[in-house]
Amino acid sequence: MQGRKTFEDERELCFSLSVHVPAHNFYRRLKDKLDLEFLYELTAPYYGRCGQHSIDPVVFFKLCLVGHLENISSDRRLIEHCSLRLDLLYFLGYQLDEPLPWHSTVSRTRQLLPTELFEEVFTRVLALCADAGMVSGHTQVVDSALIKANASMDSLELKVPRQELADHLEQVRAISPADRKAMRDKASQQQRTLSASRDELQEIRARNRKWGKDQHPGASNKDSRFTSNKTHYSPVDPDSRIAVKPGKARKLCYLLQLAVDTSRHVITHVHADLADKKDNQCLPPLLQQLLPRLEHLELHCSTLLADTGYSSGENYALLERQAVTAFIPPHGPYKGGPEGFTYHREGDYWLCPEGRKVTFRNVLVEKKNSNKKRTYYTTRKDCRNCPSKESCIGHLHVKKIEVTYYRDEYERTIARLNSRWGRRMKRLRQATVEPVLGTLLDFLGMRRVNTRGLELAHKGMLVAAAAYNLQKFLRFTPKRSQTAVMALPRPDLETFFKMVLGSLKRSEIRNGIETTSY
Repeated sequence: MQGRKTFEDERELCFSLSVHVPAHNFYRRLKDKLDLEFLYELTAPYYGRCGQHSIDPVVFFKLCLVGHLENISSDRRLIEHCSLRLDLLYFLGYQLDEPLPWHSTVSRTRQLLPTELFEEVFTRVLALCADAGMVSGHTQVVDSALIKANASMDSLELKVPRQELADHLEQVRAISPADRKAMRDKASQQQRTLSASRDELQEIRARNRKWGKDQHPGASNKDSRFTSNKTHYSPVDPDSRIAVKPGKARKLCYLLQLAVDTSRHVITHVHADLADKKDNQCLPPLLQQLLPRLEHLELHCSTLLADTGYSSGENYALLERQAVTAFIPPHGPYKGGPEGFTYHREGDYWLCPEGRKVTFRNVLVEKKNSNKKRTYYTTRKDCRNCPSKESCIGHLHVKKIEVTYYRDEYERTIARLNSRWGRRMKRLRQATVEPVLGTLLDFLGMRRVNTRGLELAHKGMLVAAAAYNLQKFLRFTPKRSQTAVMALPRPDLETFFKMVLGSLKRSEIRNGIETTSY
């Protein structure tokens, strides 16, 4: 007989979420392990004593964690998703007939709460992992990734040389629809002002001319031009920067800086930075936050692994002062010195192939990038009658050598990288941080940020890193020590009796018993 299900909506429903959410469910186990009660005390100064009740701060942070765990970047979609899942309602502490907070409340609360609260949540989650034995602390891997900002390239505006945009456009060309001003310009006056030097503008103009040859004839509007952070800015998200990777389109991005522990691939530090910064510029502030956090957890970092982007003489010297062993390959321009010249450390001079000394004169600081260099010169007398003068210095009178101020730090790092230990550290770096970045981008909602501003991007990255660590924490199973028994080879009889008699004799001597030899 065919059965037919008839649905009748009940007016009164007696339903227990704890009964219908199984014990092995991820969010049920997370609810039992994660304690966020400390948030009530930390958030108390930010709320008044009267007025309507706000969203529960514990519920707010749980909603943020769920958004990244479920790979949802939209607050509106997050609330809708949570209302349809029994385990999520149980994790948040809501009943079936109890309405969830509005999506606008979640967005507004994220903007108003300070960054310190998000950092405290991340640190507490990291402490859970450290207490479980998942963080060793001695070896950290650093890497970065571009995160797409919530802004379009179509919204870019031209920076102007201290005059209004309309006046500037009237002078250079007719105003096109693509050059209209944004309705709401959030950028400061400093960001709207052109700060590039004449040489930098000339370089950009040359790139524009070369790039325009590859475009269709007549493509001269703003959308088809070569864009740069020196000439353009985003009025809707002034903190975002134009960034590009080889083979990819230009887009407005933020830079995610990440530190991962090599023991169980737990994230120990994360922060957002401007996308036009180089990685080696982001390493000093990263260390200022990473090392104190590890010391707070009673851990010590002794080794740091990173790719070539983090290499610079200043960073090598900084890590040596911090007693941290660096495994960072030097970048391409570093050569260590001129070809054919030999360096003598005792006298601090270079010896040319003809036997002339190139002695140290002074330390030079470049104006463009503040790089420090040591300069060495020969004398006119040495180079006057040199047979290799024409090929060495040409029409000049003396030979000049410029070497980085941190040559010793470079050489020590290169020797370390070429060792067997250095090759092992390179493989360890690739196997540690790359999977973590892939998980954050593809499965934890960090392919793009749905907020605007550097501070909100930093908050989102902290919550995403905390969600990743919670996943690792709940899946972690400590290894149990096992007792191993090894069978020793049977000794011959003569050796066996010698061992027995020797032990008996030693015991008799300790007990004060005299033995008589026959």
